[in-house]
Amino acid sequence: MNPQPGILPGVPRVARYLSFRLRADATPEESRQSIEALDIDENITVGLGESLLDHWGGEIDGLRTFPALSGPGVQVPSTQQALWCWLHGTDQGELVNRSIAIVDSLDGAFGVEQVVDGFKYGDADMGRDLTGYEDGTENPVDDDAVAAAFVPEGEEGMAGSSFVAVQQWVHDLRRFSSFSQPEQDHIIGRRKSDNEEIGDAPLSAHTKRTEQESFEPEAFVLRRSMPFADPSGEGLMFVAFGKSLDAFEAQLRRMVGLEDGITDALFRFSRPTTGAYYWCPPVHDGRLDLDAL
Repeated sequence: MNPQPGILPGVPRVARYLSFRLRADATPEESRQSIEALDIDENITVGLGESLLDHWGGEIDGLRTFPALSGPGVQVPSTQQALWCWLHGTDQGELVNRSIAIVDSLDGAFGVEQVVDGFKYGDADMGRDLTGYEDGTENPVDDDAVAAAFVPEGEEGMAGSSFVAVQQWVHDLRRFSSFSQPEQDHIIGRRKSDNEEIGDAPLSAHTKRTEQESFEPEAFVLRRSMPFADPSGEGLMFVAFGKSLDAFEAQLRRMVGLEDGITDALFRFSRPTTGAYYWCPPVHDGRLDLDAL
């Protein structure tokens, strides 16, 4: 398999997330040619939305539009776009210049819908959320990461591909800081002091809502989330790769209380403002391999 090389490496120092809408006057030939011309290396990951594949007359089994969900007192929006690019590296200036070049190269067929800059916070391997808690503690590693993130085999062009769920969560950090330390720990389900999971945390704790091995089948995903801070607020760009979208969606449905009526305590200080699903094709000779289409 030949997955996109930017998925497996750990959380980068800086990132830029771009989402694109398909222009109304774009032809299938124009939009596909612009995607096929993208240079794919370790500093870019590209995802294709269901509407773009429909535009091309293609279909990928398992890809769908992100669902808008609501539970007891909470809502999760769908802001599905046609195309998603995740630029990442060590120098924000390089990402800005590369993003300008990509936007210009796609301009005939795609318009920019959103740009968000992310960064790694703290010294932990996966970084920390702006709340100060380590992120992605339960991430699979090595062979388990490959098994969780990538389609192992299947029709031509599917092996090495991946599905990704992308959400922007805006935190009310002042509200969170007003909670006592034990209350913060029970919202997350881990102690901030040593990152140990709290066994007797309430069922609403985030770790209880998303405990990957508690699903049937087990809902393992590979997280590559990063904090952001911009005029829209501060929070987390949640990014999770998987060999299907089922694992993430099972977690999301439990978080909003659709499984048992208990909502994730994360909603006490944070809310998602975007939500989208994309298919990340494998690569061949530095270009996206679209043979599956």
